Parts: sequence; C-alpha cells; structure tokens
Amino acid sequence: MSLHGLATRALRGLDPEDAHGWAIRGLKLGLGPADGGDDPILATSLAGLSLPNAVGLAPGFDKDAEVFGPMLRAGFGFVECGTVTPLPQSGNPRPRLFRLSEDRAVINRMGFNNRGLEAFAERLAKRGPPASDIGVVGANIGANKEAADRIGDYVIGLKRLWGLASYFTINVSSPNTPGLRALQTRAALEELLGRLAEAADALPAAGRVPMFLKVAPDLEAGEVEAIVETCVANSLAGIMVSNTTVSRPGLRSRSAGEAGGLSGAPLMTLSTQILTEFAQAAAGRLALVGVGGIASGTDAYAKIRAGAGAVQLYSALVFEGPGLVTRIKRELAARLRADGFAALGEAVGAR
Repeated sequence: MSLHGLATRALRGLDPEDAHGWAIRGLKLGLGPADGGDDPILATSLAGLSLPNAVGLAPGFDKDAEVFGPMLRAGFGFVECGTVTPLPQSGNPRPRLFRLSEDRAVINRMGFNNRGLEAFAERLAKRGPPASDIGVVGANIGANKEAADRIGDYVIGLKRLWGLASYFTINVSSPNTPGLRALQTRAALEELLGRLAEAADALPAAGRVPMFLKVAPDLEAGEVEAIVETCVANSLAGIMVSNTTVSRPGLRSRSAGEAGGLSGAPLMTLSTQILTEFAQAAAGRLALVGVGGIASGTDAYAKIRAGAGAVQLYSALVFEGPGLVTRIKRELAARLRADGFAALGEAVGAR
C-alpha cells in the first residue's frame, strides 16, 4: 500500500471532522499526492473555462481556500472552495459529520462553518489573477445563519471576491442552514439572481467570470423547469446538480438516522436522475456540472452522458484519499475511447 493509502487508512480511525482537519494540515505541509498529468481526451471547456480534465473537487473539502494548490496538483481539473459566508461562523454543534462506511456515504450538518470572507479573499489573492493561476479555482458563496438580509450576504460575497475567483457558485441548497432552500423557489430566486446581476453590472468588466447555481436533489415537480428558466433569464452560466439530500435511500449504517445532508454512493442514482431532468429542461442553454455519488470513472461517465459537461466529487475521498482522482481519470478516459469518442465533449448528453 502506498504512503498516501496508509495515511488515508489511519485517518479513517479518527473522528471524521478531526480526520479532515489533519488531512488539510498534511496537504498544507506538501504531503499530498502528485498526479502524473492528464490524458488529452479529458480536456474540455465549461462555460468558457478551459479545464485540463473534467473532474473537479466539490466544495466542503477546502472550505477556507487553504489547499486548492495541492488539490490541483493531486490531479483535479478544477477546485471549488467554500462555502464561505461574509462573517466567520462556527456552524452547528459537534458531532456534525458522520461516516457511513457500510454505505460508502457521509452525513453532515456542518452549517457553513468557515473563517469568513476576509480570510478567504486574502488566500485567493495570493494566487494572483485567475487568468495566470496554476488552475481553475471557484468560490462557493453563501449566507450567514443569522443574516437579516440573506440575499445581501450573497451580494457581499460576490463583490469581495470579484476578480479573485475563476467562477462563482451560488449555494442556495444546503439543508443545514434553516430556510436556505427556500431561495430555490421562483420568486426568491428571481430576486436573488436579479440583485446579483445588478451588482455584477456595477463591477469592473475585467472581473466577470461564469456564475453557477447549486441546487438540491430534493425538488418537486415543476421546480426544475422554473429554476432553469430563471437562470437563463438572469444570464447564469450553469447549474451544479446537486447538493446533498435529506432523503435516506436504503441505508444500512448505524448513523443513518442522523440529521443533515447525505452524500456519497447512495446519492448517485437520485442526483443523476435530477441531472437528466435539468439537461432536458436546459436543452443546451446552460452548462451543467454533475455532483453526487461519484467514486469511479464509470460514475463520472454516467453523469457526462446524462448531460454534465464536468463533474465534481468529495465524499469518496473520505474512503479513498486524494489519489482517487487519478484512478477516476484513467477509467473515464478508457470508457470514452471504448465508446468511440475522440474528446470528452462529444459524450456530453450522449445517453
């Protein structure tokens, strides 16, 4: 077993949140893996972003923009940091992160714990202008739990990080901040995206980058179409599909009854189904990123064929470690070639 494999096994013996903290420390010390490079078949463009490969790191791993460099070197085609809120907040009481090893899943009720916008912005600023950086680094922005004007918090985040991020993701779908998912309703979403568009129009054009909306997999009939049309009307670049679920599909682990959002393998079917619905409703008008349950190249390929131009993962790293991305890319490239595709973009929506 490799050194990184041994480290991953050792970390699984710790409390999940403590293990995550030690993983971040190790990456900051330069102890992360180094990927051998990308197969050209995996290169793609997403909403104008040039990606060396379409496998990204989902938010939640690098909440405070501390290790995006090491994770890019580990082989991810892009890294999304956050969720970050204007003010620092401690999040919900511990324990709030649970491994469900039998289900290859995770339940979290973290509650947007982070060190706040200023510390986040300072770290992003150290990497230099996004166009000259070592890779694509996105910022996932949210609202403080006690904010009097939650939409105003998103505007604050956009303004402070303008010119520092390769793209923005508007997170309105975490189940762990009470009332946040109400921002996915059409009227609230129109107000949110309208205020963000107004703020963006007043900022320097040089800082304009793609903006995505992150949605929940737990949507009612008609909500997919309403979200798509609202995003198109407000000139968003795309949608991240999806966040964690509050459902509990067929879990076996003892921690299955814990409150919070479920991620990992059990989310794969649900998130891919809702991705397919978004792809049908968007009909090529929005870029889609498939998130939820990815642990192999086969999983990533299923998302791409369902309509995703790129994918993100996080929970599988809890069980496999950061070296997993290299295996996923190798498997994905093999699947593409086996089905006769010359480039990843040809497979998008091919199901």
